[in-house]
Amino acid sequence: MTDRTTGLPVVGMIGAGQLARMTHQAAVGLGLSLRVLADSADDGAALVTPDVEIGAATDWDALERFAKSCDVVTFDHEHVPNALVAALASSGVTVHPGAGALLYAQDKRAMRERLGALDIPIPKWSDDPEALARPFIAKAVRGGYDGKGVWVVDEGDPLPPVDYIVEERVTIVHELAVQVARTPSGATRCWPVVETVQRDGICVEVIAPAPRLSHALTAEAQALAVRIAEELGVVGVLAVELFEVPGGLFVNELAMRPHNSGHWSIEGSVTDQFEQHLRAVLDWPLGDTRPHRPVTVMANLLGGESTNLAQSLPAALAAVPSASVHLYGKAARLGRKLGHVTVLGDDVAETRELAQRAVAALRGDAE
Repeated sequence: MTDRTTGLPVVGMIGAGQLARMTHQAAVGLGLSLRVLADSADDGAALVTPDVEIGAATDWDALERFAKSCDVVTFDHEHVPNALVAALASSGVTVHPGAGALLYAQDKRAMRERLGALDIPIPKWSDDPEALARPFIAKAVRGGYDGKGVWVVDEGDPLPPVDYIVEERVTIVHELAVQVARTPSGATRCWPVVETVQRDGICVEVIAPAPRLSHALTAEAQALAVRIAEELGVVGVLAVELFEVPGGLFVNELAMRPHNSGHWSIEGSVTDQFEQHLRAVLDWPLGDTRPHRPVTVMANLLGGESTNLAQSLPAALAAVPSASVHLYGKAARLGRKLGHVTVLGDDVAETRELAQRAVAALRGDAE
């Protein structure tokens, strides 16, 4: 199954969105062949990756056929049924992360139960909507992302029409995230903790390192990420989304793949999350995760009313020459995540302003 030209292993990624697209870019630098299983030939990674197979991530025949040509299989998303992930491993396929770990990124109830059993700090939660005072947060057990599948439920509000859990509505000082990579051999590497800026449940900006976080809480967040990766047996990149609350930290969500909050690392750190994920699933030595500059800001590009990238991209490149632009090959649509920009600097306010200026120009909002 190794690449016939290079002799290097073939990594297969199930899913062909922007995460697979950027993983392909990292694979090129390492001389690796990345295969992707895409739902459609128009998926972001399918547009740029030469080794594409079309098939649904829920189709066992497609998964089995795809996996046979790979040395190791990993994921662009969490939507592969857990039973099929387990079946791939049982058939002899090397799958990272495995079904036992991936469950806790797929099922919020299972994740809350497991983290609670490990005494990891999490918000109070329940299956019973009468157990918590309103307003509380209701979350779909499966399938939520980018603000979807999350509801604030107050007195008189209806409950969601899906399987859900309820959580206390906590006082958030800052929203944070930290990535850790772990190999099958147990080696781990953390990146700096980042601050995430959310709007309508969607991350619009990431500041690395988190500028308002104490050294003590930074160390605690990184230690939590490493412990979760080890306890759950994660292989690859694990993203841990956190709340800083009065008195400490709560774990909010887990993702066992490269994550939007880690995109800053492409330009911002010695080894980015996409290359590190490849290294980790292949059990290769992990790279240095130190940042290149005191401040890195990543700003997401969400489609606007007048976004026309064919016109706005040259204008954005001229407006902020220091910005690195990453576009995902998607047609512009209002609110759709079309790409991101990254700016490195020495001052938080100045670097944020440059990143936001570049995004505004790309959206077509610039004056």
